[in-house]
Amino acid sequence: MRAMTGTISLWARIHRAGQLMKARILLADDHPRFPEMEKRLLEPEFEVVGKVSNGQALFEEAMRLKPDVIVTDISMPVLNGIDAVDRLMGSGCESRFVFLTVHTDADFVRRCLSTGAFGYVAKSRIASELVLAIREALAGNIFISQRLPHPKET
Repeated sequence: MRAMTGTISLWARIHRAGQLMKARILLADDHPRFPEMEKRLLEPEFEVVGKVSNGQALFEEAMRLKPDVIVTDISMPVLNGIDAVDRLMGSGCESRFVFLTVHTDADFVRRCLSTGAFGYVAKSRIASELVLAIREALAGNIFISQRLPHPKET
């Protein structure tokens, strides 16, 4: 599991000049409907700074924008979300990661959390769990969608 490194710098960026600022979110999904839905759900509380549709673009935009949280799908063209997160972690990216996916298999949950991700949300639960998962990631806590197998249970 990912260590709690970057917690102080993350909160320092959000609490700029003594005022609470919106956390900056980057969205990655190859399905055109989901980033727009995510943006509508997130923007009252968070600032969506970008949307990309493949893992290579995710890597490039994450390194350029340095968002607080990255919400990514697993199955994307060019580079899948898991490999993109692995590359970002290896490149020193300090963003928190939340996977938003249709995959509900325990092996996917385990593999995604092994990248250092803080969240795993089933797309079927986007409306009720995505904001909560991002809040938990920002607080340094792991979030896994309800009714999904937790890695230690399998």
